[in-house]
Amino acid sequence: MKEVELERQLKVLANRRRLTILNLLRKRKEANVSDISDSIRLSLTSTSKHLNMLERTGLVEKEQRSLNVYYRIAPNVPGHISHLLGML
Repeated sequence: MKEVELERQLKVLANRRRLTILNLLRKRKEANVSDISDSIRLSLTSTSKHLNMLERTGLVEKEQRSLNVYYRIAPNVPGHISHLLGML
């Protein structure tokens, strides 16, 4: 893996809220923004910003279902990142 990509992923993972979101998604398999926001006690706006960062780095993917957007951990997360998530 290129150093720049690894650095970008690690910077995104170096945040307690984003790690909490990833841990929640790991346990639940998927959740919508409202459920995530309620579970981690963070505003919808802040939760959405964290989810967008996770999506931009390829760590989560989203699916629109009617009015709700559901997030889940991306199936193609690199092995080293999957290993780190398993440690949560």
